[in-house]
Amino acid sequence: MSRLVDPKRTRKAQRAVRALAEAPVETLSDWEKAFLEALDGRLETYGSAFADLSKGAPDEALSRLQTVKLKEIAAKARGKQRKPLQARKPLKAKRAKHV
Repeated sequence: MSRLVDPKRTRKAQRAVRALAEAPVETLSDWEKAFLEALDGRLETYGSAFADLSKGAPDEALSRLQTVKLKEIAAKARGKQRKPLQARKPLKAKRAKHV
């Protein structure tokens, strides 16, 4: 059963994927290149890059995680790496004063 994906969203996603695929060779890792090629192939063939509707909206071309990964690759290609998440110090429990 196929689903209807807005063709404008598919074209927008394809433009973003193809623009990143044309980034300088030394910028992207082999995995990122393969990821972009796979996304482009799925968008070209199916109009969407995911099938499980629990992973994204039915009318979107990319899942939520694919969109996040695409943004991370775009930031890397621009030279703006995101800082990794850092663990916070645990909150100190307030002690009750004994009277």
